[in-house]
Amino acid sequence: MRRISFLLVCCLISTCSFAQTKINWDILSDVTFTDKYSEEVEAYYYFPTFGPSVLALNNKEVIIKGYVLEIDRGNDVYILSANPFAACFFCGGAGPESIVELKLDKNHPRLTMDQVVTFKGLLKLNAVDIYQCNYILENATIYR
Repeated sequence: MRRISFLLVCCLISTCSFAQTKINWDILSDVTFTDKYSEEVEAYYYFPTFGPSVLALNNKEVIIKGYVLEIDRGNDVYILSANPFAACFFCGGAGPESIVELKLDKNHPRLTMDQVVTFKGLLKLNAVDIYQCNYILENATIYR
Protein backbone atom coordinates (compact mmCIF):
# COMPACT_ATOMS: atom_id res chain seq x y z
CA MET A 1 0.00 0.00 0.00
CA ARG A 2 2.83 2.40 0.84
CA ARG A 3 4.44 1.74 -2.52
CA ILE A 4 1.19 2.59 -4.38
CA SER A 5 0.81 5.82 -2.37
CA PHE A 6 4.40 6.78 -3.16
CA LEU A 7 3.86 6.13 -6.89
CA LEU A 8 0.66 8.20 -6.87
CA VAL A 9 2.43 11.14 -5.23
CA CYS A 10 5.28 10.92 -7.78
CA CYS A 11 2.79 10.89 -10.66
CA LEU A 12 0.95 13.94 -9.29
CA ILE A 13 4.18 15.88 -8.80
CA SER A 14 5.40 15.11 -12.32
CA THR A 15 2.02 16.06 -13.83
CA CYS A 16 2.03 19.42 -12.03
CA SER A 17 5.58 20.22 -13.06
CA PHE A 18 4.73 19.73 -16.74
CA ALA A 19 1.47 21.69 -16.69
CA GLN A 20 3.07 24.57 -18.60
CA THR A 21 4.98 24.41 -21.85
CA LYS A 22 8.12 26.48 -22.33
CA ILE A 23 8.01 27.95 -25.83
CA ASN A 24 10.26 30.17 -27.92
CA TRP A 25 9.74 32.57 -30.79
CA ASP A 26 10.65 29.96 -33.41
CA ILE A 27 7.57 27.95 -32.42
CA LEU A 28 5.34 31.01 -32.83
CA SER A 29 6.68 31.52 -36.36
CA ASP A 30 4.61 28.50 -37.51
CA VAL A 31 2.07 30.85 -39.09
CA THR A 32 1.41 32.36 -42.50
CA PHE A 33 -0.29 35.66 -43.20
CA THR A 34 -2.67 36.79 -45.92
CA ASP A 35 -3.42 40.41 -46.71
CA LYS A 36 -7.18 40.87 -46.46
CA TYR A 37 -9.29 43.97 -46.68
CA SER A 38 -11.27 44.93 -43.59
CA GLU A 39 -14.51 46.74 -44.40
CA GLU A 40 -14.76 47.85 -40.78
CA VAL A 41 -11.62 50.01 -40.92
CA GLU A 42 -11.30 50.29 -44.70
CA ALA A 43 -7.72 49.03 -44.74
CA TYR A 44 -5.69 45.88 -45.41
CA TYR A 45 -4.55 43.74 -42.49
CA TYR A 46 -2.51 40.58 -42.07
CA PHE A 47 -4.80 37.67 -41.18
CA PRO A 48 -3.04 34.57 -39.81
CA THR A 49 -3.32 30.91 -40.63
CA PHE A 50 -1.76 29.10 -37.71
CA GLY A 51 0.34 25.99 -38.31
CA PRO A 52 -0.12 22.73 -36.38
CA SER A 53 2.55 23.40 -33.74
CA VAL A 54 0.92 26.73 -32.84
CA LEU A 55 -2.63 25.32 -32.95
CA ALA A 56 -1.55 22.69 -30.41
CA LEU A 57 -0.70 25.51 -27.96
CA ASN A 58 -4.06 27.28 -28.12
CA ASN A 59 -5.61 27.58 -24.63
CA LYS A 60 -2.51 26.01 -23.06
CA GLU A 61 -0.44 27.49 -20.26
CA VAL A 62 2.92 28.52 -21.69
CA ILE A 63 6.14 30.17 -20.57
CA ILE A 64 7.91 32.61 -22.91
CA LYS A 65 10.77 35.10 -22.59
CA GLY A 66 11.04 38.37 -24.46
CA TYR A 67 11.35 42.15 -24.41
CA VAL A 68 8.60 44.21 -22.79
CA LEU A 69 7.18 46.99 -24.96
CA GLU A 70 5.17 49.66 -23.15
CA ILE A 71 2.40 50.55 -25.57
CA ASP A 72 0.24 52.54 -23.14
CA ARG A 73 1.30 52.32 -19.50
CA GLY A 74 -1.67 54.42 -18.35
CA ASN A 75 -4.09 51.86 -19.75
CA ASP A 76 -1.87 48.89 -18.89
CA VAL A 77 -1.20 47.89 -22.50
CA TYR A 78 2.00 45.87 -22.82
CA ILE A 79 3.41 43.65 -25.54
CA LEU A 80 6.07 40.97 -25.24
CA SER A 81 8.39 40.98 -28.25
CA ALA A 82 11.05 38.67 -29.63
CA ASN A 83 13.07 41.82 -30.34
CA PRO A 84 13.84 45.08 -28.52
CA PHE A 85 11.83 48.17 -29.42
CA ALA A 86 14.27 49.36 -32.12
CA ALA A 87 13.74 46.13 -34.09
CA CYS A 88 10.19 45.19 -33.12
CA PHE A 89 7.24 44.48 -35.40
CA PHE A 90 5.89 48.02 -35.05
CA CYS A 91 9.21 49.47 -36.24
CA GLY A 92 9.40 47.27 -39.33
CA GLY A 93 12.06 44.85 -38.14
CA ALA A 94 9.89 41.76 -37.71
CA GLY A 95 6.48 40.24 -38.40
CA PRO A 96 3.31 40.02 -36.29
CA GLU A 97 4.36 36.52 -35.16
CA SER A 98 7.12 38.16 -33.10
CA ILE A 99 4.80 39.81 -30.55
CA VAL A 100 2.43 38.60 -27.85
CA GLU A 101 -0.19 40.82 -26.23
CA LEU A 102 0.02 40.63 -22.43
CA LYS A 103 -3.14 40.56 -20.32
CA LEU A 104 -1.68 41.35 -16.90
CA ASP A 105 -3.23 41.44 -13.45
CA LYS A 106 -3.89 45.02 -12.28
CA ASN A 107 -1.37 44.56 -9.44
CA HIS A 108 1.56 43.52 -11.63
CA PRO A 109 5.03 44.90 -10.91
CA ARG A 110 6.22 47.95 -12.83
CA LEU A 111 7.56 47.05 -16.28
CA THR A 112 9.86 49.16 -18.41
CA MET A 113 10.61 49.38 -22.12
CA ASP A 114 12.96 46.66 -23.38
CA GLN A 115 13.05 44.91 -20.00
CA VAL A 116 13.74 41.20 -20.61
CA VAL A 117 11.11 39.18 -18.75
CA THR A 118 9.81 35.62 -18.76
CA PHE A 119 6.02 35.34 -18.51
CA LYS A 120 3.65 32.49 -17.83
CA GLY A 121 0.04 32.57 -18.97
CA LEU A 122 -2.71 31.07 -21.08
CA LEU A 123 -1.94 31.41 -24.81
CA LYS A 124 -4.91 32.42 -26.94
CA LEU A 125 -4.76 32.52 -30.74
CA ASN A 126 -6.54 35.39 -32.46
CA ALA A 127 -7.26 35.21 -36.19
CA VAL A 128 -10.22 37.59 -36.41
CA ASP A 129 -10.05 40.60 -34.06
CA ILE A 130 -7.94 43.28 -35.76
CA TYR A 131 -7.82 45.28 -32.53
CA GLN A 132 -5.76 42.64 -30.74
CA CYS A 133 -2.52 40.80 -31.49
CA ASN A 134 -2.55 37.35 -33.09
CA TYR A 135 -1.06 35.92 -29.89
CA ILE A 136 -2.53 36.88 -26.52
CA LEU A 137 -1.18 35.75 -23.16
CA GLU A 138 -4.07 35.87 -20.70
CA ASN A 139 -3.52 35.88 -16.92
CA ALA A 140 0.12 36.74 -17.66
CA THR A 141 2.41 36.69 -14.65
CA ILE A 142 6.16 37.02 -14.31
CA TYR A 143 7.76 33.60 -14.19
CA ARG A 144 10.91 33.10 -12.15
